Amino acid sequence: MADEITRIALDGELTIYRAADLKVSVLEALRKARLLEIDLSGVTELDTAGLQVLMLAKQVAAAEQRTLRLVQHSPAVVEIFEMLDLVAFFGDAVLIHA
Repeated sequence: MADEITRIALDGELTIYRAADLKVSVLEALRKARLLEIDLSGVTELDTAGLQVLMLAKQVAAAEQRTLRLVQHSPAVVEIFEMLDLVAFFGDAVLIHA
């Protein structure tokens, strides 16, 4: 049976150079839990490849009736989410850093 909740933290650069590995680890964690929280506080850079991994995880979670929450968005993540108007897509509370 899947765990009730799983928390993972992503840090450093979520870029094309790490996208394949990130995809595997994020989807594996998602499939082990009904609810997955991903802490993004340590993310220093996010490009479209990293963003695609997060978007795929959100879509897989919905398709498999699981919940994915992104929490503790770093300034780098907030910047990209706002620039591309993706805050609503992910549906998570985003803290705007001062």
